[in-house]
Parts: sequence; structure tokens; C-alpha cells
Amino acid sequence: MISLKRFFAKHLAKYAVYKTKLWSNKPIETQERALIELILKAKKTVFGQEHDFDAIKSYEDFKSRVPVRDYEGLRPYIDRIRNGEKDVLWLGKPLFFAKTSGTTSGAKYIPITKDSMAFQISAAKDALFHYIDRSGNTDFVHGKMIFLQGSPILNKSEAIPNGRLSGIVANYVPAYLQRNRLPSYPTNCIEDWEEKLGSIVQETLNEDMRLISGIPSWVQMYFEKLRQKSGKSISELFPKFSLFVYGGVNYEPYRAKFESMIGKHIDSVELYPASEGFIAFQDDYKQKGLLLLLNSGIFYEFIIAEEFNEEVRTRISLKEVKLGVNYVLILNTNAGLWGYNIGDLVQFTSLYPFRIIVSGRIKHFTSAFGEHVIAKEVEESMSGAQQACPETIAIEFTVAPQTEPIEGLPYHEWFIEFSQAPKNIVYFSEVLDLALQDQNSYYKDLRVGKVLKCLEIVSLKKGAFHDYMKGQGRLGGQNKIPRLANDRSIANILSDLKK
Repeated sequence: MISLKRFFAKHLAKYAVYKTKLWSNKPIETQERALIELILKAKKTVFGQEHDFDAIKSYEDFKSRVPVRDYEGLRPYIDRIRNGEKDVLWLGKPLFFAKTSGTTSGAKYIPITKDSMAFQISAAKDALFHYIDRSGNTDFVHGKMIFLQGSPILNKSEAIPNGRLSGIVANYVPAYLQRNRLPSYPTNCIEDWEEKLGSIVQETLNEDMRLISGIPSWVQMYFEKLRQKSGKSISELFPKFSLFVYGGVNYEPYRAKFESMIGKHIDSVELYPASEGFIAFQDDYKQKGLLLLLNSGIFYEFIIAEEFNEEVRTRISLKEVKLGVNYVLILNTNAGLWGYNIGDLVQFTSLYPFRIIVSGRIKHFTSAFGEHVIAKEVEESMSGAQQACPETIAIEFTVAPQTEPIEGLPYHEWFIEFSQAPKNIVYFSEVLDLALQDQNSYYKDLRVGKVLKCLEIVSLKKGAFHDYMKGQGRLGGQNKIPRLANDRSIANILSDLKK
């Protein structure tokens, strides 16, 4: 039976890679076809009629008729769907609404249609198949797999059921994976994260875990609970654990801590799923960058980040993108999102095939002094500083500007929870500061020009970020710590949690 599973897994993997090459070898044509298909399917909807979809013959026509919007811009249409109206943004009604927390809009309800759900499932499977084909590793299909995710229980009190994306997707796990999948359904339904985590630890402690998936910060908490319970490293508990699948945040700042807890190197595969659509996955686990999914019912647009808030801004399709530029990602989807600003910044790491990294959030940055530092820059600076001071392991961190110091020049303040603190915190601060200067030329100019002084580090007590997220009602699930902010709202809370 084991050899049969391995045989089928490898052949399915080869077929998945073959299908990917069919469209990735013709990326521009694939995207042009995607736009045409989206417009044809939606032209009889309320949105399609209001925006004259019948007259759209080209991308230029599309841009002239469909403006860029955020959630608030599409909310009137979504409210109509929630009230029971059909054929509003997409034909028929959505299967679900993925309910997400918004910083400016309160709860957001993102439509998931039959068409878009199919790609959510197939993309996740294809990511694993690409890993199998590239690595040859099929061992994880023979053991247990765990997916740390939201509750699969949906709110069915409204016309269209709603819940967290991870919970919705949990209801679509293929039958052939259910036997190997943990946690159990009752445990997965527990809403309280700390109670749920305790149950997950109990259920998995003596299992043959081989694949573990989730947002790194919450998987890290799971590993810590396992070690506290058993007194063993993760590789001692799960000797055949071989693959970590993650998404939502950059893994690199966590890697040193993870490998310390695990006790050995583990292959990792990054995914870029969102309620708005499954956008990309790491098709080559040895190569940086995620393959942009061009045949997944999404037509992508891009706006240069620096121009986003300008009166005149350049809105382009895939054929015009360049390497290394920060773009605001705009989606048009088979769930009826049109000209939709998802809020993410991306950079292209390769063209043909088109691979991206998520470089930050359009609303998450530090620019109190005009430097516009983004998440990618602070994450890579932290990774570089930890490499220069290899005894140092940071669990979690965030950055805020200190514009009104008690004395001296203003500076960036880094709130860091260390698992292992640097031997010399002053030296580590200097290395980190130089690394950020290398990442961001505007920050370097401010430092060289003595507008800012060297960054300062606030060492936080153990569990500080856990306590912060719990206090905000955002513990567990798909919630993430913002890497940076342009104000002191997070910093003021964390200041009370220092050592």
C-alpha cells in the first residue's frame, strides 16, 4: 500500500507540473484570456451592466470603465448580496462569505463562489504536487498531517453562510486526506485559541506527524507547548516530520527559532492564499519567490506603490511589470471582485515564469520621517542581523517611530521578544541599523544626515506578543502581528510588556 501511494503521488505530481507549464509558458496570453472570460461571464450582472462590460474590447477599455476600489468601494454591492440579491457582482449568489477583520471597515465579507472555491482547493493540492516533483519526497503522505486553522463551523443565520477562510476550506479537504488529517473535527471547532491549542497538543503528542501547516507565529506556539509537555525537541517527538507549509508572513525571521525547536532542517513551502483568491505558491522549494497563478480565475493589475496615493498613477497589467519594484496588487476575480485593492505589496523576483514575494501591506509601513520602510525591509534586516550574531534568536518583533524622544534625535524603536538575546545588545542594534540602511536608501540618508539616530531595541518579556494579541482579541487563527506601524498605537501597549 505504501509503494502504491508513493507511485500515485509521484505521477499526480508530474501531471500537475505539466499542467502548470502549459499556462506558465504563455503567461501574457493566459492573463489576456482570463480578463476576457471574466468580462464575458459577468456582463449580465448588476456590476457588469453599470460598468458597460458589453463595450469592453481591451484592457484599456477595462481600465477606463472599472476604477480601483477597496472594500468600502465595493461594499454597497456586497450589502445587496448579503440581503439576498443575486447576479450582483458575479452570476448567481456566492457559496460563502469569508469573514475577515478589517482595520478601517470593521468586519469584511469577501464573496467565495463555486468558481473561486474550485481554484482555492486545486491550488493548495498543486503546491504539494510541485514540492513532490521537485524534491522526490513523498514520505509525508504516509503519516499524519496537521493544519492549524480556524473553526470549520459556519454562521448560517444569514442567507449566505459565512466564516473564516481556513474554516471554509477545511470543509473541502479531500476524503483521501481525512484519515491522515489532524486535529479532529471537535478540536478544530474549538473557538478559544489557548483551549484549542491544548487539545491539539494532546491529540498529536504521540502521533506520526510528517507535515505541519499554519502561520509561523502560531505553529511556533504549538511547538513550544509540545516541548513543554514532553521535554523533547520536535524532531524527537516527530522523527519523520519533513515538511512545513506556511503562509501569511515571511518565514525567514522565524527560521532560526524553528530549527532550534525542531532540532534539524526541515523543507518548507510557502503559499499565498487569501479570501479574495489563491494568488501564488512556491513551485520550487529551493528558490525564493512564489509562482503567480495566472489561470486561477484572477486577472491581476499593478500600481507602483510610491504612486498609489498620487492623483496620477500608473495602472498596468502583467506585461509591463519590472523586477524589484514594489507594486500594490489589484485583483479582478471570478468571485466578483473588480479593480479590488487587496492591500498587499508585491515584488517580482523573476519574469517568465512570473514569481513574486509579498513585500508588505500598503497600510503597514513606517514613514514618520519620509523613509517609507516596509515589512520586507525590516524582515530582511532582522534576518541579516541574526546571521551576524548567530547566538541571537528573535521570536517576534514590530517596529514603530519614536518622534518625540525625551532627549536627543528621534529614532526607530524595535520591540523584540527574544528566545535567545544577543550577547551585546548595543552591537546587535548597530548591525540591525546598518542592515536597514542597506535595505532602504531613504533611511540611510536620514541616518547619514543625522536626522535620525541609531535604532533602539526594547526587549520584551517572554509571551509579550501572545499577551498583546490576546488583549486585542486576535489570538490564533489567521491573525498576524503587524511588522511595523506609522504611529505609536501598538508601541504604547508593548511598552508595558518590556522586561
